[in-house]
Amino acid sequence: MDTLTIKDYIPRIADTEIREHLQVFGAVVIEGPKWCGKTTTAKNHAVSEVSMANPENDFQARRLADLDPSLALEGALPRLVDEWQDVPKLWDAVRFECDRLAQPGRFILTGSSSPKRKEAWGADQPRHSGAGRMVRIPMGTMTQLELSQSSGEVSIASLFDNMAATAASSLTLERIAELVVSGGWPQARGKSAQSAALIAKGYLQAVINEDIHEVDGIERDRSKVRRLIRSLARNESTLAGNKTLLRDARGAGTDEETLTAPTMTEYMDALRRLYFVQEIPAWSPNVRSSTRIRSAPKRHLADPSLAAAALGLSAKGLMKDPKTLGFLFESLVAHDLIAYASASRANVFHYHDDRDLEADLIIESGDGSWIPVEVKLGASQEDEGAANLLALKDKMARAGYPPPSAMLVVVGVGGISHRRSDGVTVATLDTLGI
Repeated sequence: MDTLTIKDYIPRIADTEIREHLQVFGAVVIEGPKWCGKTTTAKNHAVSEVSMANPENDFQARRLADLDPSLALEGALPRLVDEWQDVPKLWDAVRFECDRLAQPGRFILTGSSSPKRKEAWGADQPRHSGAGRMVRIPMGTMTQLELSQSSGEVSIASLFDNMAATAASSLTLERIAELVVSGGWPQARGKSAQSAALIAKGYLQAVINEDIHEVDGIERDRSKVRRLIRSLARNESTLAGNKTLLRDARGAGTDEETLTAPTMTEYMDALRRLYFVQEIPAWSPNVRSSTRIRSAPKRHLADPSLAAAALGLSAKGLMKDPKTLGFLFESLVAHDLIAYASASRANVFHYHDDRDLEADLIIESGDGSWIPVEVKLGASQEDEGAANLLALKDKMARAGYPPPSAMLVVVGVGGISHRRSDGVTVATLDTLGI
């Protein structure tokens, strides 16, 4: 089967998952933020395509699909329907076709925003979930492995098998700051950090000035959107709740209208539907304990470069602000580990209890195996991270929970990937992989 021609295609971690699901489901739906490479990757698996975002002949494809969605589905299979959410009734048309001919691998849908919540659906919104016929596959911006910035010698899959690797790192504080501001945008490959940072700035402008209004046709206050995004950026990789975000985002001057709680909730929902804000849920192990586990999610922007751009920080600016760089480094690690874990069919959580015992991240596989992770900007903090992980291991053992498959400290500057004598694995960002 010949797919659509893509010159110099860069393989993505999601390729394997897409390929496997096309062999089982009638349609796969690739979802994620704009500019992360969804359409390019989808073309790597499709034979024909139609795009609802194509402006040719006054958006003829979109207008035809709106009149008769079945017309957009005519073509060689698998058929790519790009930005399907611009004509929501396409969802039901694809579902119907998958029902009519129960064959796998018929359609690939891509979308950079999700439709409105079910209670807000209009007559033209999707009526059915597509369960059993269509499967959603999340996709983010590129990881360090996909950007060829990581050797991948320390793989998440190998850690679940209790294997370790020794590998050297070339990361410096300056390089980490450059990686943060450059982000994982495919179009940033090969560009300087200064040039790549312009992509995140352009993305922010598009979200504030256009996307958040077009996602559901509701005009929103651009000043309030900007302040909310800056608040999210200032609280990146933290457990800041809605009250903290609201207090941080309120207008301080008399010329700025106050951001209210209902407005913030509604704006946050719109940002989630744009895949601009992502949440790492709290880990909830099935144990009996008097310790209360915090249930609030950690919020991350879709790419760490967006946080740096929202705060107006360049690579040099981040180097002068090590505290902020530490939070954004954790965000960068979380961004990559989510993708690496997905290749092992594992999910990523965080853990923090009311006794201040925490793990920045928990990677948990479908069979319940788990790997707690601590993230430290400098190798000098390695012992601190290891102590947290060993304390969590001991606590879970006392509660009768199975031991972790591995314990992982991810460090930035000055680290060497290796297995410590206490069983904790140390890895640097530029040696992590699938």
